[in-house]
Amino acid sequence: MGRNTRKRRTPLATKAIAASAALALGGGGLVWANFYASAHEDNNSGWNRTKSTNAQVATINCPDVGQKLRNVPRGARQGVAKELALLDKQITDAYARLADTRQAQAGDSSYVDNAILGPLKSKRVATLDRIGININRSGGKAPRGLGQFAQCQGVPADQVNNGNGGGQNNDGGQNDDGQDQNNDGQDQGQDGGQDQGQDNGLDPVPEGNGGQAGNGPVAQDFVNIEDVQPNSRNLQNGLAANGDSGSTGTFTTECGTNENGNANTDNIIVAPGVDNGAHHRHDYVGNQDNDAFTSDEEFLQADTSCQNQDDKSTYYWPVLRLQDGSQEADANEAGGGLEGNVGTVLRASQAELKFVGNRTSEVVAMPTALRIITGDAKAFTNGLANANTSWSCTGFEDRQLTEQYPICPEGSSVVRTSNFQSCWDGQNIDSANHRDHVAFVQADGTCANGFQAIPQLQAKLVYDVPAPQIENGQLVNPFAVDGFPEQLHKPITDHNDFINFMSEDLMNQVVQCINSGEDCQ
Repeated sequence: MGRNTRKRRTPLATKAIAASAALALGGGGLVWANFYASAHEDNNSGWNRTKSTNAQVATINCPDVGQKLRNVPRGARQGVAKELALLDKQITDAYARLADTRQAQAGDSSYVDNAILGPLKSKRVATLDRIGININRSGGKAPRGLGQFAQCQGVPADQVNNGNGGGQNNDGGQNDDGQDQNNDGQDQGQDGGQDQGQDNGLDPVPEGNGGQAGNGPVAQDFVNIEDVQPNSRNLQNGLAANGDSGSTGTFTTECGTNENGNANTDNIIVAPGVDNGAHHRHDYVGNQDNDAFTSDEEFLQADTSCQNQDDKSTYYWPVLRLQDGSQEADANEAGGGLEGNVGTVLRASQAELKFVGNRTSEVVAMPTALRIITGDAKAFTNGLANANTSWSCTGFEDRQLTEQYPICPEGSSVVRTSNFQSCWDGQNIDSANHRDHVAFVQADGTCANGFQAIPQLQAKLVYDVPAPQIENGQLVNPFAVDGFPEQLHKPITDHNDFINFMSEDLMNQVVQCINSGEDCQ
């Protein structure tokens, strides 16, 4: 297994955190999306209160506070990011306690509420209070009633086994003007595959969460790709922005498949300055100096794995693991086995990074240090608003899955595809929730709300992984994407990250190639 990249930390007060120079989020208060109802009810899943007293609780669903942030005063950004990361840690710790106390839960119907969800709420109240204090001290105005988002819910096992993680925070990814950027409007049912319908016989816990570590995947998370109908993907997020009109060129950057073993469990975009901020392992290609403490200046000075040395961008994604019973070097580490990410880490056999145009217009250059996250690592509990998953097999790429992993026939490989947001607000390299500054194209290919078309990154990862077997409802040697433990390794949680550090000359070349209809690399 590859190394876990780390550098010597200097005090945060004197260390430049990435994005510190250009995160133009406005100087006033915090605009908070109206999601009071979503914290207390779920119109999609049909349940609106914790059901731990009536059914075995399989996982935990908490309001995703970070997705609701809009504008944060500059002086509050670092403190708020740290507190949001603490909220994530509190959830992973609570899930670990949930998994470790099954016997006590069986003998006490109120155990989950009293011993797990109650203490979790108390911790979240204190953390949310500190978020408000950070905002007020920086000259902003903290939203009233932050504490109402402290309550988490227990997701019953039957909800999980039906492929429904709750989706309580599916607010459509709205901007301040209330417009839904994603407009997915899709249900959360199975997407063209046949429901395998039985729990994993390898699972040691009674509710059937599955997987080598007892937190997924399960048999119904997989489907034979040959049983999937073509064009069955049920998300509009991440559709290809290009076509046979507009700007039709391409630019491909060759950055390898992480032969250097550059990996860690940080996430510089969502958790700057926080060790293990991702709670799962990322592979990195391109920039070779990426961890939670890397500044923009350090990115620009670092080495790159890209053939074109002017591309120092960082491209990273959660690793895929084969849950074959083996133990990796991180089996006893945070972000690895201690948080349910187990098995042999698989490196992609191919990693294609291609930038394409827009089918209705020319594209403009991306700014240096532009940050884009596509997909949602918490989509199983958050819902589909920001989900962007495309699983398939070589030779069957007209059949894309959103909520299941593919079982590929002999001679075919697993494919993960991520088409990034390709509309930019023209001003900001990031936003408080890391989403509002970019958007997907609309159905007609245009950018809404005055956004400008930028080159769309299309990342295609291919894995030569043995096909899992389902025998009498038992799942043998499954593969799964790394993730937060309470997300149960569902395929819908796949995501991908990018920060642009191409030189100005190279970015201009990318734009010229795309707008002139050339295919360059």
